[in-house]
Amino acid sequence: MKKITVTLFLAIGCVLFNISCSKKSSADTGSGGGSCTGVSAKFAADVQPILTTVCSINSNCHASGSINSGGPFTNHAQVAAKAAAIKTAISNGTMPQGGSLSQAQKNAFICWIDSGAPNN
Repeated sequence: MKKITVTLFLAIGCVLFNISCSKKSSADTGSGGGSCTGVSAKFAADVQPILTTVCSINSNCHASGSINSGGPFTNHAQVAAKAAAIKTAISNGTMPQGGSLSQAQKNAFICWIDSGAPNN
């Protein structure tokens, strides 16, 4: 009985080890089809300009006072509060409506969110 228990324990351990080694982390994949390797996205330098040109001011979709789904995205607090939904919408292509983001813009947004959506 002891030999079967040890063998079973080792088999389960090997399976779990192989599974854990075969998965990439979200920091490696970007979780949006791109890669976060080497991407150190900053809110002020990388994300805010996308918000200004694509999401809020120039498009009026998420400008101040917006009643669109998600509401306004004009500052860090508003965007960070909706980070998971924004990541999903960017990843599946439902945002931005009536426009598009380059892969670099998608990566910047998604990598910033994956790094905890810091106010930097």
